[in-house]
Amino acid sequence: MRYHRRVKLLFFAVALAVLPGPIVHATQDRPSFAGRWTTDPEPSATPAAGARGQQAGPARGGRGDMGSGWGSTITITQDAKSLTVEYAFFSRGDMQPPMKFVYALDGSETKNSVMMGRGIQSQTSHTSWTGNTLAITTIHAFADPATGKPTTTEVVQKLALESPTSLVVETTRAGVAGGPASTTRTVYRKL
Repeated sequence: MRYHRRVKLLFFAVALAVLPGPIVHATQDRPSFAGRWTTDPEPSATPAAGARGQQAGPARGGRGDMGSGWGSTITITQDAKSLTVEYAFFSRGDMQPPMKFVYALDGSETKNSVMMGRGIQSQTSHTSWTGNTLAITTIHAFADPATGKPTTTEVVQKLALESPTSLVVETTRAGVAGGPASTTRTVYRKL
């Protein structure tokens, strides 16, 4: 019996000596997306084809997409447990508070509700990390306009810092009513 105990102690001592350093918890430091962010202005329309026969690029007078799904100016607060996104959706004359969405960073389910149109719209979200990219997967519940039956759609927003002053939000929306999925990329700069 003493022999087995000594072997175990010896094995433990050797294991501690061989380890390169202290035992580190599996999670790493995550980036902070906190700050006030705004989208860069849309570039002006591309000029027509030049004298050398170059093709003209597409006109870019308007966005033509739904962007990140958040406003053009957003405020993000973040602590160890949650990330909160706020932005003004209504005008001052509407006397409505900013839109506010809270997401748990541990992957647990969070619910956000907003009063839009004819009633409250519910959203259920969860987060996941891939390296330094945070993915927020949100299920939106709504009534199918054709049938009136309840249905859902999924939106995934992936947040990543290109630099300390550049936030990229890649938003993928599932196709609705048989339509194709779409992905947009929105770049915010820190104010």
